[in-house]
Amino acid sequence: MQRRFKDYILISLKGLAMGAADAVPGVSGGTIAFISGIYEELVSTISNINASLFKTLFNKGLKAFWNQANGNFILALLSGIIISYVSFMKLAKYLLENHPVLIWSFFFGLIIASIYFVGKQITKWNLSVIVAFIIGTSLAFYITMLPALSSNNSPYFLFFAGAIAICAMILPGISGSFILIILGAYKTLSDAIHDIDIKKITIFVAGSIIGLLSFSHVLKWLFKNYHNITLALLTGFILGSLNKVWPWKETLTWHTDSKGIKSPILQESVSPFSFQEESMLGYALVLMILGFLTIFILEKVGSKKE
Repeated sequence: MQRRFKDYILISLKGLAMGAADAVPGVSGGTIAFISGIYEELVSTISNINASLFKTLFNKGLKAFWNQANGNFILALLSGIIISYVSFMKLAKYLLENHPVLIWSFFFGLIIASIYFVGKQITKWNLSVIVAFIIGTSLAFYITMLPALSSNNSPYFLFFAGAIAICAMILPGISGSFILIILGAYKTLSDAIHDIDIKKITIFVAGSIIGLLSFSHVLKWLFKNYHNITLALLTGFILGSLNKVWPWKETLTWHTDSKGIKSPILQESVSPFSFQEESMLGYALVLMILGFLTIFILEKVGSKKE
């Protein structure tokens, strides 16, 4: 695919949006990729990283290898994702601790719009598609109800967490950061990034690479052979994840670490009118609308021909 320099700038901006979304425990960067029109290219590009690609490197040289790997696309997207994820994780942590209702309101509106835009790409609804939609919705909702585990600093566990979380990060609807919270690895990773712990970051990245290369082949096969069913499953994932990003929650169970820092383990969604703290309903509705409109803008950009 022939692209100009400004096209790669746009891809990097989409990567920035994906990284920012993945830094928030409840929003998937895969949703942003889907809405912005690069999802299937992303999955296809990742799945093409195999033995034949490296055979091309040795037989035909670096240029042929780079072109076959869709290197410019990967470089532009990854640079945006990494820069955004590392920088936004600190901001997300601050907002979640100090203004949770406001940040969740924005992402709630974003996900509501995502359901429509992903679902409308299903060309034909039949029993199999409806069942896939119900399964996706139920599974995602069940995941949002799981209590978080306590933190685990084992390198083997961090490798496993990276492999599982990266699969969620490329799935629309399922948040990789939220999976890290459930597994008890989110604080470990955020602390490692904050402290620039190269060892822990390397272990996590290694697990992510293995998980990503494996899972992308499954996704590519599903899109090729069961396109509508896969879309219905992904739409269900997004719908089911709404429970996680509902702005008004009451914490039922807390975890206190060795430093005395408390973090929620189990939360329950409540009505804004029965919320024990300030509901900030007016600001929340405005941010929901802004989140909703953001997806319309991303979809409009993504629908333009390269």
